Amino acid sequence: MPVFNAGLWLEKCLESIVNQTEVDWELIAIDDLSTDNSFDILHQYTLSNERIHVFKNQSKGIIPALQLAFHHSNGMYITRMDADDQMAVNKLECLVNTLSENGAGFLATGWVKYISPTKLGDGYLRYEAWLNKLCSNSNNYDDIYRECVIPSPCWMTSREDLIQAGAFDSTTYPEDYDLCFRFYKNKLKVVGVQKVLHFWRDHQERTSRNSPTYADQSYFDLKLPYFLDLDYKSDQPLLLWGTGKKGKLLAQKLIEQHINFHWITNNTKKIGLNIYDIHVESFKRIADFKSAQIIIAVAAPDDQEEIKQYLKQVDSHKEMSLFFFC
Repeated sequence: MPVFNAGLWLEKCLESIVNQTEVDWELIAIDDLSTDNSFDILHQYTLSNERIHVFKNQSKGIIPALQLAFHHSNGMYITRMDADDQMAVNKLECLVNTLSENGAGFLATGWVKYISPTKLGDGYLRYEAWLNKLCSNSNNYDDIYRECVIPSPCWMTSREDLIQAGAFDSTTYPEDYDLCFRFYKNKLKVVGVQKVLHFWRDHQERTSRNSPTYADQSYFDLKLPYFLDLDYKSDQPLLLWGTGKKGKLLAQKLIEQHINFHWITNNTKKIGLNIYDIHVESFKRIADFKSAQIIIAVAAPDDQEEIKQYLKQVDSHKEMSLFFFC
């Protein structure tokens, strides 16, 4: 558990761990050069609970903290916790039981719920519902290019499977999304527990709200290389649907990688234009292909639903693979 200036929430977090129904655990907490009272709180808990071990980070950042924590860990199963969140009382028990029932090669996760002192925005509520729906069907990887499909503080896997996936060795941010792709690459099968196991705290100081390593640009820098490595088929036409900000960003990256693609849109103002020397065509161009891979770079949920409905109407004998990138 990386800890940086989490003093306002840290005691509630630690109490949620200490009170777990599963008692055979160890917590490796890494103080990430906090300037508040976080280290003092952690130290006080070590005095009353020998299962809690605290170290100071050797260099600033979540990735070095995770690497140091893993180095000091001894457990058969590994999970990550965030210092401003809270565990459901049976979280560890549910995740451990799920893994012990399934054996090697599995990743356990569960439902999450946001907690916040202020009203949550629609985006957070949609993300929570989307994650929990994926978890309920254990089909998290189906939407992996849309957003991180494994909540970073609500997964567990065996030490051996984590090491096989590269553990925390990667220095790529966003580190949680990168690890999610490595789980996918190493074919760890997801098993979802249909219970709220983790309470995700939203507040203005959250790292994901303020750090440039979690900006849109970083996510696209991460997604496309994994797509080209894991799912891209050079023997099929590649279509990019969307000419907005994200569509243009993806187009630039495909051009940089010398990947040929057809650029399509349902925006009548963009059809027929040349953008980055690529001719933008109508989305109806899809009908000319027997098979294709289609990257959807259209963000609005209503527009995405319209795209899905249109593609259902396209000849059912066509082989179309959809990858939602936003």
